Amino acid sequence: MRYWLSITFLLAFSFSALRAQIDTAALPKALLTEPWPARWITVPGTSPHGYGVYHFRKTIQLDSKPSAFVVHVSGDNRYKLFVNGRLVSLGPARSDVRHWSFETVDLAPYLTSGDNTLAAVVWNFGETMSFAQHSFRTGFILQGNGPAEQAVNTNPSWKCLQNGAYSPLQTNLYTFFQVGPGEAIQYNRYPWGWETVQYADAQWPNAQEVKPGSMWNLNIDFDNWTLNPRSIPPMELKPERIAKLRKVDGITVPAGFPGQAVPVHIPAQTKAVLLLDQTHLTTAYPVLTVSGGRGANVTLAYAESLFEPAPKDRTAPIVKGDRNKIEGKVFFGCTDAFVTDGGQQRTLTTLWWRTYRYIQVTVETKQEPLILNDLSGLFTAYPLSKVSTAEVPESPELANMLDIGWRTARLCANETYMDCPYYEQLQYAGDVRIQALISLYNSSDDRLVRQAIMQLRQSLSANGLTMSRYPSREPQYIPTFSLWWINMVHDYWRYRGDKAFVKSSLPVTRMVLNYFANYQHDDGSLKRFPDWPFTDWTTSPDWQTWGSVAPYTENGNSAPLDLQLLLAYQVAGDLEAQAGMSAFADLYAERSNRLRQTIQRLYWDKSRGLFADTPQKKQFSQHSNILAALTGVITGDSARQLMERTLTDKSLVQPSIFYRYYLHRAVAETGLGDQYLNLLGLWRQQMKLGLTTWAESHEPSRSDCHAWGSSPNIEFYRIILGIDSDAPGFEKVRITPHLGTLRNASGQMPHPKGTIGVKYALSPAGTLRADISLPEGVTGTFRWKGQQRQLTAGHQTFDLTVQ
Repeated sequence: MRYWLSITFLLAFSFSALRAQIDTAALPKALLTEPWPARWITVPGTSPHGYGVYHFRKTIQLDSKPSAFVVHVSGDNRYKLFVNGRLVSLGPARSDVRHWSFETVDLAPYLTSGDNTLAAVVWNFGETMSFAQHSFRTGFILQGNGPAEQAVNTNPSWKCLQNGAYSPLQTNLYTFFQVGPGEAIQYNRYPWGWETVQYADAQWPNAQEVKPGSMWNLNIDFDNWTLNPRSIPPMELKPERIAKLRKVDGITVPAGFPGQAVPVHIPAQTKAVLLLDQTHLTTAYPVLTVSGGRGANVTLAYAESLFEPAPKDRTAPIVKGDRNKIEGKVFFGCTDAFVTDGGQQRTLTTLWWRTYRYIQVTVETKQEPLILNDLSGLFTAYPLSKVSTAEVPESPELANMLDIGWRTARLCANETYMDCPYYEQLQYAGDVRIQALISLYNSSDDRLVRQAIMQLRQSLSANGLTMSRYPSREPQYIPTFSLWWINMVHDYWRYRGDKAFVKSSLPVTRMVLNYFANYQHDDGSLKRFPDWPFTDWTTSPDWQTWGSVAPYTENGNSAPLDLQLLLAYQVAGDLEAQAGMSAFADLYAERSNRLRQTIQRLYWDKSRGLFADTPQKKQFSQHSNILAALTGVITGDSARQLMERTLTDKSLVQPSIFYRYYLHRAVAETGLGDQYLNLLGLWRQQMKLGLTTWAESHEPSRSDCHAWGSSPNIEFYRIILGIDSDAPGFEKVRITPHLGTLRNASGQMPHPKGTIGVKYALSPAGTLRADISLPEGVTGTFRWKGQQRQLTAGHQTFDLTVQ
């Protein structure tokens, strides 16, 4: 049980104690200006790039327990670090080789007088590693911070071993699935106790030196990892019981399992299959404890949902239906496989976490019976602390919607934002723009937002585009996602400020816009350009590439693409003006004006009162009209009337859950915010299907968890409660509530200077009582039904009546 106990011990400490982050400026000068004394090490005779799991150990003697013992640690692909059998660090935070993360850890709480063992497991998944995982070669490094810690520096004095128990287990899900392999582990070959002081490692070989550690500001060796301090906190780790047993074959399961640690006895020569239901989607390390059963085969399979059986003409199932139902359905998911060694209270787990609502456990015993002592999860996600609150006593449905959205946002945030935790775990700019706003509207922690902006910026290619997703070892370019990245920088400027940080991104925004300028006609409209011009996932046969590419002409004319470029020019000009770069601001203003006039000329269809997708005016979508309203191509009453037609004309191509974020922005910006609650039908449909997180797209959806669908967790505060930034850095506040059918609503959200709180009560006579609290030093305006009040810092209450 040592591994599970070590995890429990870890949870007893605060995260700051586990991984005491040290600012770069506080690191010893020698580590910043010279190669590190510590060396990257590896196991002699092993493949530098192939699949492998490796152990490293170093035992030191201390005369007394130290008050501090700070080290810096990293590994490739990844590592888990133990001290005296206790798990103290996991990493490194995902990045690329030129920005390779290291963690800073104070080991003092785990050290004692006498012998102390530092031990790490390091793994390289080789060709099977996830798309999000970069790698230089297998390696491990640990560097002491000061003179007292130099004794633990990695070098050939460390012992090492390749663990032959592991092999990759690939599951073909007949779709894009790139999160790394399952793990096949033969525990009869496992070096139990390798992380403890008592383990005898005399027969282990000494480690082989690879290269010295080198910080980001040293250009001594380009053929090396470039180390950077981790910029985000350690991930949350929290024990999580599995809620229900839904089905069992082959054995009788005692009452209480799996909600409690109740032993399940599986006789010799028996096959048992258990279907467990967490009742909601989660991301967790599976933790399985077994006794006896030497040679038994145990598989854990994971799925977001069960599936309807595949039709005869399909290889794999795709229809999920009601996520709560299991009758008549089939299990189809990724798998881990263990062979037990017959020991007592053996705790089996995986190197990387899994995503699941359902777990199917299959046990096939040999000559010995096996006891399944326990099976639970160790929940993990980015530790995003929720500051926002929401009170909607008239609408439990809306409250539930916000809970589902927050769960979705949490599960799609780990060491980076992720599009989805089950299938890809990749940080896409189009998704992240929405995910970042969810963070900014609900949490005071903006570190993951800043990291995402920087990582996507670091993906800049020679052609002037950022990659569509990053970190990613497989380059992919969706040029429109580079435009959403510019909007993301603008969002950060509006809601958090930090002029220096935003200004550092402007050279990249200029390169992106210069890329598009090379593909503009003289009138400003876009020509055809390379790569994937993704707009949205739709069901329209007129949209190419699985319904994701809006219609365009031979010369490239496409309203959704021209309008998205116009929006990028507008927000980039805003950023340049605020940075004092008037030449770029003027250039973007000139390009915006020319493109706006061209859009009006090419795409406006007077007969329908709508913008068409192409100059031929045969295809129409909500997307073109949404962006026309957001970019100010049409304004005032005309814009409001345009959006009214856009909402009611069902012949228009409809947006997915992703693009409805922009639909709802256009609705609010044109004065129709009171309709917002009526536009959440897609979310209500997903709730009826038993989804506990928001699906990627329309049914049948591949992924059941995409945080680009969590936009209600922004718009409850921005549209319903009406809170928005009215100046860079949220220095001023604009509050314009749209209660729709609600008569009472309240909530609070984070602000760089504190929290903003609002409470509304609408009387039957139409009088709105507003209670508003703003942080010190913050002012703003309150607008409702044509009336306006000035807001000051602190608490204020007033009544407004419709005239």
